[in-house]
Amino acid sequence: MGEEERSLNFIEHIVEDDLANGYDKSHLRFRFPPEPNGYLHIGHASSICLNFGLGLRYNAPVNLRFDDTNPAKEEKEYVDAIKKDVAWLGYEWETECYASDYFQQLYDWAVELIKSGKAYVDSQSSEEMAEQKGSPTEPGKEGPFRNRSVEENLELFEGMRNGEFEEGTHVLRAKIDMASPNMLMRDPIMYRILHRPHHRTNTDWCIYPMYDWTHGESDYIEQVSHSLCTLEFLPHRELYNWFLDQLVDSRKLRPKQREFARRNLSHTVVSKRKLLQLVENGIVDSWDDPRMPTISGLRRRGYTPESIRSFADTIGIAKRENIVDVSLLEFHVREHLNRIAPRVMAVLNPLKLVITNYEEGKEEWLEAENNPGDESAGSREVPFSRELYIEHEDFREEANRKFFRLKLGGEVRLKNGYIIKAESCTKDEKGNVVEVQCTYDPKSRSGSGTEESLRKVKGTLHWVSIPHAISAEVRLYDRLFTDASPDTHKDKDFMDFVNPDSLTKVTGYLEPSLKDVEIGDLFQFQRLGYFNVDSDSTAEKLVFNRTVTLRDTWAKLEQKS
Repeated sequence: MGEEERSLNFIEHIVEDDLANGYDKSHLRFRFPPEPNGYLHIGHASSICLNFGLGLRYNAPVNLRFDDTNPAKEEKEYVDAIKKDVAWLGYEWETECYASDYFQQLYDWAVELIKSGKAYVDSQSSEEMAEQKGSPTEPGKEGPFRNRSVEENLELFEGMRNGEFEEGTHVLRAKIDMASPNMLMRDPIMYRILHRPHHRTNTDWCIYPMYDWTHGESDYIEQVSHSLCTLEFLPHRELYNWFLDQLVDSRKLRPKQREFARRNLSHTVVSKRKLLQLVENGIVDSWDDPRMPTISGLRRRGYTPESIRSFADTIGIAKRENIVDVSLLEFHVREHLNRIAPRVMAVLNPLKLVITNYEEGKEEWLEAENNPGDESAGSREVPFSRELYIEHEDFREEANRKFFRLKLGGEVRLKNGYIIKAESCTKDEKGNVVEVQCTYDPKSRSGSGTEESLRKVKGTLHWVSIPHAISAEVRLYDRLFTDASPDTHKDKDFMDFVNPDSLTKVTGYLEPSLKDVEIGDLFQFQRLGYFNVDSDSTAEKLVFNRTVTLRDTWAKLEQKS
């Protein structure tokens, strides 16, 4: 859908209204401001697409700013991962910024607020402050240190800055309104003492600014025009504006905060705390485990940036939160992979098939198209021999007329190859079929051009030549949670809904064209789904992930339940 055809979302309407009312388009600037305390997830992807998408739409710069104000939880590892994720999604930022770059300016402004009687050092315990702040239905009360003199506040704040006090002994609070109906306006904390090294400033600071104090002022320093946040920051807007009121120079641009609703994804959680819990409890292997909703996890699983951007564009943004079914994301993944992924043959639940009238030791190389929807993808050759693997579920001794796969006395076509007929089968001591004996029609090869090759049979099976097959570990991923909203139950923990079958490992047998694949390569295993080469792969052992099934099998399961 072209830009001229797509209707504007409400954020774009805000920007358009500003421009219509005289706002200078050259002053537009957006930003994506993650906290580097974890890996980005699919929810962040929507925010990335929104902010960078606005930049592209209005030809305006977009900053990547790290709001790095908490050294207790932030690491350079997360900074590097975030930069990689944003770039992988296909976006470029004009300036890489850090809130820590502004620590001195923020400190200087805090001193100015103290001098103007709008900030003070509080020496109460956190419990005392919580009690003193009141409740949503009861106003707060002034604390015993609220009316300290400017001189005493300046001296204490400088002592905090110089590391003279232990953690928890003092905080700096804005002096606003302890009776405000907005709890956030009841003298919010601006600084706390933390004797922790920072990933960028090391031990230069032992006091760190709080998010609400830092965020708006960072937007102002960077001259961000529209500060876009998720809906939980709506109550923070009043505080955002109060801080700006104290500092804004009328000759400079004043940022505008606006909020949009989160798009929660079904069958997952996106809280960083809960995602970390999954990692620490060993439910998943790492932040980039392919079952995780992190961007790095989706990338490792084989999702493409194009499919994620398409998904974000489809769900759009709104003013109310809702849950988007994960099947919609999977739909966009299938749509893109269907266009770009080469088709190959692999067998994951092998059953041996012997063609008794095919000469022993003989082999043929049959032509197979790489993608029927893309002629430019070309073709390859796959080996054919007397002994093949087919999927175990593709054979039954007896079956009704609706079973179009192989059964005794029945015929099917082998993909790109011949028509075969099942004549007999061999079973083990438990009665399980371990081998099927077939005959083939030598004149029925696909594409041979003979009249016999035009003979139609209803079933077509994929297969792999046993002498030529290469083995690989294939990881079959499923949804991590069995419940659509695992973290919304009051009487249960989200961990109660972890899917015990979210990962199954099998040994697969693949056509030999896959011998020299590279990490990240994407394929459609015909009739089985879309797969990619995992980063665990080595020259000695190939590892494939199932990215997504060919069809939405969960929809059918949920309808039945």
